[in-house]
Amino acid sequence: MKSSHIVSFALGLAVMLGVSMIHPTTTQAQPPNHTFEMRTYYAMPGKLDDLKKRFRDHTITIFDRHHMKSVGYWEPQDNKENYLVYILEHASKEEGLKNWAEFMADPEWKEVAKASEANGKLVDHVVRVWLNPSDFSAIK
Repeated sequence: MKSSHIVSFALGLAVMLGVSMIHPTTTQAQPPNHTFEMRTYYAMPGKLDDLKKRFRDHTITIFDRHHMKSVGYWEPQDNKENYLVYILEHASKEEGLKNWAEFMADPEWKEVAKASEANGKLVDHVVRVWLNPSDFSAIK
């Protein structure tokens, strides 16, 4: 086999196996560890729809700007409860706390919060839980 064929064969095999021939000592980057933050917002009586509107129209966009990735938003099926549950993804708890500080200081958020509460407070209280994915979790 000619040396050019051997090189071609080796490069082809490397591509098939996903091996880097350029930097053979470089390992593939592992996905970063993430942490998740579950928040439950207990709305003031009659204010859940206003709270959902604020999230839908403003909050999520501002979250995105501050690296707060929305995983999902849920509400109870029976409609007897007055709360909204959501999960955010952060690079770490420390990053999440930093993201929240930046979010709370955001001028647009301050304006949106003030305007949305012109007719009264929307949230009675918030329950926050920091979560790490289990080794068997589909979401890591």
